Amino acid sequence: MSYDLAVWEADRPANDEAAGEAYDALYQRYFESEDQPPTPRIRAYVDAVVARWPDPYGHDAELHPLSNGLIDQTSGPMVYFTMRFSRSDEVSAAAARIAAEHGLVCYDPQWEELRPAAGQDD
Repeated sequence: MSYDLAVWEADRPANDEAAGEAYDALYQRYFESEDQPPTPRIRAYVDAVVARWPDPYGHDAELHPLSNGLIDQTSGPMVYFTMRFSRSDEVSAAAARIAAEHGLVCYDPQWEELRPAAGQDD
């Protein structure tokens, strides 16, 4: 079982509903059509997340919480990635903070909400 997050370049949407609409449009444009190389900001985000959870153990599920190669889950200004559900609280909170540090939007498509929520550190 996994947990998914989407991160993209844009101004932070006004609310969860606007974020969901933006997510749907971006996902359709960048993941349901031709893949594009990651933008420099998305690549920097991916590099920061991978540096936080390096995989020196040959993708050991217990030691490495990301379910797949993160750079392979990018297209243009967006990354959509999965993580091990057993570590999703820890990893998603940190991934959302890293996105905020990079000035990116982080969205949880399962719960249909922005991460971190307005006024929260997550």
